[in-house]
Amino acid sequence: MIKLIAIDMDGTLLNHDKKIPEDNIRAIRKAAEAGIKVVICTGRMQSGVIPYFEQLDFAGHDEYAILNNGCSVHHTSDWSLHSYEELSREDVALLAKASVDYPGVHLTFADKTDYTVLDTEVPEIVAYDAGLVFTKAKPVNDVTVFGNAPIFQAMYLADKEVLDVFQEEQEALLSEKFSTVRSQSYIYEAMPTGVTKASALAKLSAELGISPDEVMAIGDAENDLEMLEFAGVSVAMGNASETVKAVAKYETATCDDAGVARAIETYALV
Repeated sequence: MIKLIAIDMDGTLLNHDKKIPEDNIRAIRKAAEAGIKVVICTGRMQSGVIPYFEQLDFAGHDEYAILNNGCSVHHTSDWSLHSYEELSREDVALLAKASVDYPGVHLTFADKTDYTVLDTEVPEIVAYDAGLVFTKAKPVNDVTVFGNAPIFQAMYLADKEVLDVFQEEQEALLSEKFSTVRSQSYIYEAMPTGVTKASALAKLSAELGISPDEVMAIGDAENDLEMLEFAGVSVAMGNASETVKAVAKYETATCDDAGVARAIETYALV
């Protein structure tokens, strides 16, 4: 019996137009009404989740959201922090050093409210990505300006060809110190060591008294792999990468064909 459904956002809950299909909304509401915990698990920061979550209309339900690729867990009733992992100021300095010799690779940071880029101005690719999470990036020219607010994750943004070179040359070093993942062609992410969507999901499930066998996870990308491996019922979107499909036990329809709804109807509401 499924007691918790973990759902990725981009390429999963959202279609390619960055909208939630109505069938997904209906199926998720049915699951919540049946007493199943519904947990959004995304690499997005808070500003990029709330407008979508409001469409799901979970009034009266005590839900959680795992954001920043597992770095922060929030209560969705008021978006307060339930728990979090953060990058140290030493981590931030190391991340900045890794990209200093790579023109075109832009280092960004996410905290609870701000999207920051280490630059004198906001590059176009960073402005684009910030727009996807309904915010504006703030440029800073020195990592020492960060105060005491927790920094959840870092992202290197660049054109694919430039980022390919950076990842090839720096991944071995960065992976020794951080949890890293190429979540999109133009984004290479770094989280505190050991932190993934799966690590946050495992802790939350244990707190709720839910075993892995009672968890269903739905995803499409590389940053969903550990989450899918953790869940007793793992479902790859029809538009997922072949790597993701190879890990998942099941496959559903694409994000443009309400694959989340199909998965919930087939594997959870039975």
